[in-house]
Amino acid sequence: MSTHRVAVAQARETRTRPKAGDHRAPAPAPFPTESHDTHARSAAARGRDMTVDRPARPSEGQACHEGGLTRHDSRTRPLGERHPAAAAVPELPGTTPAAFTRVNAAAAARLGVRPDTYSGLLGMAPDQLANDRYRTPASTNVRLWELMTLQAPWQEVVLHMARESTLGALGVWDHLITQAPTPLEGLRDAGRYLATAADAGTEALHIEVTEQRVTLSHVNAADLTDDVAAAIRAYSLALLRKRLSEGSRRTIVPTRVTLATRAPHDHRTLTQLYGTNAIDFASPVNSITFKAADLLTPQHHAPGLSAILRRHAEQTLSQAICLRDWLDLFRSRLRAALDTELPTLRSMSRHMGLSARTLQRRLDEHGTTWSDELQDVRREQALRLLASTDMTLETIARRAGYADAGGLRRAAQRWTGQPVSTLRGSTATTLGAADALPHGS
Repeated sequence: MSTHRVAVAQARETRTRPKAGDHRAPAPAPFPTESHDTHARSAAARGRDMTVDRPARPSEGQACHEGGLTRHDSRTRPLGERHPAAAAVPELPGTTPAAFTRVNAAAAARLGVRPDTYSGLLGMAPDQLANDRYRTPASTNVRLWELMTLQAPWQEVVLHMARESTLGALGVWDHLITQAPTPLEGLRDAGRYLATAADAGTEALHIEVTEQRVTLSHVNAADLTDDVAAAIRAYSLALLRKRLSEGSRRTIVPTRVTLATRAPHDHRTLTQLYGTNAIDFASPVNSITFKAADLLTPQHHAPGLSAILRRHAEQTLSQAICLRDWLDLFRSRLRAALDTELPTLRSMSRHMGLSARTLQRRLDEHGTTWSDELQDVRREQALRLLASTDMTLETIARRAGYADAGGLRRAAQRWTGQPVSTLRGSTATTLGAADALPHGS
């Protein structure tokens, strides 16, 4: 779940009647999610004073099928203004969090996909997959979905993905929804910080609110095979419903679900996931609609926790390590090596399974050098430790490969134009200063 804009838009309250030939799912079975204590809730305020933006056009989000690929129109974005602070949230396009990749890999294992068919993909190394600072290439995750849909029908893939997506599996994004004052406020945060759970370069979440209804629309602008596109659409909507129910501690049932895919032969899995048989297939958009009262009802939360979670989401994205190609892989291993010792060209060549000469040639092909890369990672390490830890200057100097604290002080002054004392505990400032420096400075 392309650029993550969330629009609260005024929508038509009348429900579209199914046309002749529309497919409907059979009656639902119980929602297959973790159990929660069910308790009574007071009726929610209707939100009559809510300010709404203009909605996305109904034609937007329509899928086009070309040569077996499903392409969504990238223009499918809400037309209202962006959240005042939304521009400050990094999108990190082309990557997804390691946490989401772990969910994909776990679902693939449940479906019987052989690990050797994906273990060599970028981002699947155990040290990268287990570290939440890393972001896996979106192409790696798409390949996992392709392997799963080759192994089982797409609706079965959705079921296994939903089962593996336990609360907390997707990190801070899950808690942005479940720990907000109301489900609707949680959804707005989830849309703004979509990059903490997905590739915000290709996915978007739109929210449309009326007095009676709240409709969530999922847009995906990636090029995907039909089965993968169908699975991702259905999973994204099912995940939203799952998290809303978990945050509310009661089962929330949608009034309508629309999927931009052909109806499968067997609907039972989808009716279980959504808790309703009101599912329209072959729709122009992928959406799930709830009663407004369900999403405006206050849910259990700790006062002030949402603000803490938002800051954590921003920090997570600002400190993320994106893996997109060989150079990203090299840099990730160089950072890992620096955690234990000052790496040398020879030691890094062994880590990469290359000769020293070949490693230098590969770096040259990417427009960089060994000395520049080592200097960059030492600077990044030093500034990160200065900003986010209470280690002594001597310890940080050793970790970053400096002879003493004096050398670190001089280097930090050169990088940022500030004394070391002002850099302690100022993550955003120091990392921003480091990013602004010329390569190899």
